Amino acid sequence: MNAEKLFDMNQNVEAILIYNEGEASTDPSFFYFTQLSRGLFEGSYVFLTRKNLKVITSQLEEETAKSEQLDVIAFSNGVERKNKLKELTSDFNFIGINFSGLSHKEFLGLRQILPDKEFVDVGESISNLRMIKSEREIGKIREAAKIVSEVAEVIPEKLKDGLTENELAAIVNFEMMKRGASSPSFDTIAAFGADAAEPHFTGGSRKLKKGDVVLVDFGARYERYCSDMTRTFFYGKPERMMLDMYETVLKAQKAGIEAVSAGINGKDVDKEARKIIDSSKFAGKFIHSLGHGVGLNVHDHPALSPSYDFFLKENMVVTVEPGVYISGKGGVRIEDDVVVKKEGCEVLTTAPKELIVV
Repeated sequence: MNAEKLFDMNQNVEAILIYNEGEASTDPSFFYFTQLSRGLFEGSYVFLTRKNLKVITSQLEEETAKSEQLDVIAFSNGVERKNKLKELTSDFNFIGINFSGLSHKEFLGLRQILPDKEFVDVGESISNLRMIKSEREIGKIREAAKIVSEVAEVIPEKLKDGLTENELAAIVNFEMMKRGASSPSFDTIAAFGADAAEPHFTGGSRKLKKGDVVLVDFGARYERYCSDMTRTFFYGKPERMMLDMYETVLKAQKAGIEAVSAGINGKDVDKEARKIIDSSKFAGKFIHSLGHGVGLNVHDHPALSPSYDFFLKENMVVTVEPGVYISGKGGVRIEDDVVVKKEGCEVLTTAPKELIVV
């Protein structure tokens, strides 16, 4: 995928080698180029030239790679893997690698295997390629978004007195898997009451009671591609201030989504949403950026920040997620995934956003 573009961006590179260490350090770029949707591929490489792609993997996953019609070179042990690498790279001097996807230990090991090679960092170029999604990629993100949208609609019926935050997170994870997710795309956030004032709240034992705000931030992974959505509910009648907070955040999110379009600076999209909140009684309570990219990683690249110049391009996928947070009271965040279009955007996450009081 896009191998020729990558070489066009790095004229001094003769070949590219991307290493996927495994569970502790997975490089999504390995799966970006191979398009493999199954398997771990620990200790595997993808080897790219301008016209060819080869996967170097262990016999444990040889058949999985071959089933995707890939050119596979299998090894049975570490010594054999080293020898295969030497053979493959023998005719090349300048080899591109993704520095950001490689641990220092593994880089030193690679340099020891191939001491005569000049390594060039092509990580930024790969990141630039991955920002613009193909129709195939958008299709997978759309399916991941469909899963979370369906789950959001059943959350209100799962709420009951005494339910803990961890229990709700587990229910959400189960509902995503039941609908086809391979896994959550990150640790599901379920925050009740005052816990919702912490944007990155994780793991809680607070029990749900009447009057609580319920903030749920979750994502599904479908064939390695992620979605990311937040919905906020109320369990029982909330305080007037919390209702005002919800209305303000919803208005800000609408303004942000309407501002998304190819050629627009992400900083300006953030500004449109932020000025809604900062002109309300919740000024200064929107304490994070408006959004980020989504793809093989749930935070795939920066996108909509007040301090970052980043021009949106057609077929980028980004989140739009304004929020307001008040310590000791709670918070409201509403988040959707959108595809940037030549004019405007398409919202992928379709769960209702009108105020829901259970």
